[in-house]
Amino acid sequence: MAVRVAYVVDEAKDNVATILSNDIKKGMAIPVTFDGQEQQITVSADIPHGHKVAIRPITKGETIWKYGLSIGDAMVDIAVGEHVHIHNIEPVRGRGDLHADKKGSAF
Repeated sequence: MAVRVAYVVDEAKDNVATILSNDIKKGMAIPVTFDGQEQQITVSADIPHGHKVAIRPITKGETIWKYGLSIGDAMVDIAVGEHVHIHNIEPVRGRGDLHADKKGSAF
């Protein structure tokens, strides 16, 4: 099933798109335009608003590019359509969720 989706691919080197729509469910085909061409990507998992989806194959150790900036490195191979988040990337800025105290504050 194809769906109209809001997303952001900012730079030619980006290998992820940021999803700006709600209710992106596993198996949905979403249109993504990059390299001047629209392509259909089938997502392999539910992807929450604001999270990322791989728009190109990403190999383990490869840099993750979002908005033209390096945001981390892939910890595993990531296929097109996969949810890209802290479960499969090592962020360059660290993980605030790992530094939170018992009250939930990261500071």
